[in-house]
Amino acid sequence: MRKPSSSYHIADCSAIAAKPWRLSSFPKRILAIRMQAMGDLVITLPYLQALRNFLPAGTRLDLLTREEVAPIPRALELFDHVYAIGGGRSEKKQLFFSVISLPKLFMNRYQVVLDLQNNYISRLTRKMLMPRAWSAFDRYSPNAAGERTCKTIQAAGFPINLPITRFSLKPINGIPELLFDNGWNGNRLIVLNPAGAFETRNWPLHHYLAFARLWARQFPDSQFLMIGTSFIEQKAAWLKQKLGEKLVNIVGKTTPATAFATLQQADLVLSEDSGLMHMAWVSGIPTIALFGGTRSDWSRPLGEHSAFLDASDLDCGPCMQEACRYGDVHCLDRFTPAMVFDEAVILYNKFAHRATS
Repeated sequence: MRKPSSSYHIADCSAIAAKPWRLSSFPKRILAIRMQAMGDLVITLPYLQALRNFLPAGTRLDLLTREEVAPIPRALELFDHVYAIGGGRSEKKQLFFSVISLPKLFMNRYQVVLDLQNNYISRLTRKMLMPRAWSAFDRYSPNAAGERTCKTIQAAGFPINLPITRFSLKPINGIPELLFDNGWNGNRLIVLNPAGAFETRNWPLHHYLAFARLWARQFPDSQFLMIGTSFIEQKAAWLKQKLGEKLVNIVGKTTPATAFATLQQADLVLSEDSGLMHMAWVSGIPTIALFGGTRSDWSRPLGEHSAFLDASDLDCGPCMQEACRYGDVHCLDRFTPAMVFDEAVILYNKFAHRATS
């Protein structure tokens, strides 16, 4: 059931639709497009950072995304400019805002377009911009999204391989103060994130409590951190009641950008399948991911600093359903706090140097 990380060996890109950059000189202007949910966007960042590091100074690298998920890329030094379209999650509205953004994009004369979305809106945008080179994300193969992102960039003619999981963030004020004001005393921070969107993604909350107590017994110089939206507010309040000063609760007190910046303080993340889980592993933070009804082959974290537990060994998993057909969530219930604790300790000890470096 425990799955190690990917080795990051990327296979050939023959399945990727692309017209690669063939000139001996580097392109001067590149546009990446990713318009989906926060977690999906975040997955692209370490590979785009690898591309940025590969390109010579002075190359323009821009991003086109949705306004809803733009705060995190805008908080990074990675992009020269982040263009964001409105429309929320309505594809019709997204199409409208994409069309009206085309003149501004066209003025940049992009030589390469990396279509990391590959839906009809991104394809239309790419074709209208008429780049010399382009590539389009493989939406359907049973490979992790990170691996497919890497292949898409490779297929455009850029030989990146290893993702870069350290980012340069623009200054964001008040991060340490936010933590200290909510009870942090400078101890190592272990993030608990029971934020799976559906019942079949949820590890029992009392398991998180038992895990925390096991952890505190072995690592008494640790505190736990809960961060995110009001979606997990009640869960955070319950765990705060049980763990007291051991839990730093800043749920509902951050923006996406400040959440991402605050997460960089963490030494380990235990998370269900969610956007915060992706924020953690792409930042190089040791991450244990818990997958229930969702497909880990698409969404798993990558790298030696991550591991995951999933339902791929069960006849019913991953079911991709919101509710369990058996009336429980036995694909996740079977992972006891002791089992998860043991896996977390292995990963934590392997990367304990993060806390003292």
